[in-house]
This record gives sequence, C-alpha cells and structure tokens, in this order.
Amino acid sequence: MKKLQFVMILALAALGGCFGNPVTYRDEPLVAKVQTGMSKQQVLEIGGRPALTATRKAQPGTCNEYLFTHMGERQPYMVSFDANDNVDHKDFRTCAFWDEYQENAKVPFYMDPGYGK
Repeated sequence: MKKLQFVMILALAALGGCFGNPVTYRDEPLVAKVQTGMSKQQVLEIGGRPALTATRKAQPGTCNEYLFTHMGERQPYMVSFDANDNVDHKDFRTCAFWDEYQENAKVPFYMDPGYGK
C-alpha cells in the first residue's frame, strides 16, 4: 500500500507542474560538476546554500535539496551525503523521495506486505 501511495503522490506532483525538464538544468554547475565521493564542503562551494538540509532516516548521513527554476517550472535536485559527508547519490528528485526509496529498499521483497497483491 505504501508503494501505491508513493507512486500516486509522485504522479500527482508531476501532473501539478512540480517537476520541470531535467535536461534544462544539465549545465547547472551543481548538476555538471558534483561527483560521487566529493566532500560536502566541495558541493557547497559549487552549489551554495541548499534550500533544505535533511538528516537521512534510512541510512546515516544528510541530504541537501536545491530548487532550480526556469520559465515558471520548478525542478528539485538533491545531493545525498553518507555518514562521512561524502556524496553518495545525486538526483532530480527530493530528499524525501530518496530517503523513502532507501527505506523501502531495506525490506526484502518477500517480506513486503504488498508483495503478490
């Protein structure tokens, strides 16, 4: 059931215009220059202060969320850091999305209450 709710929220957000076209932002320094393994300080030097910093729940670490805007369209972009403050993931999604995805990935498919329904 959680997965269905998650997919529904994502679909409604996309239909509501919350997500722009990621191709528009591929040349942004934060997108083009940040690489896995970089330190949090290096990311801050490239991207500046994030709109949101969140403590990850699924795995130790933090997540910085940025918001790009172009012609009225908004596009979230997140950079996730491990417990040592090094980049372990970046994506055109929100920190909440990534944390939820990581939490769901912890549950083996055969233990998922929605499996087989």
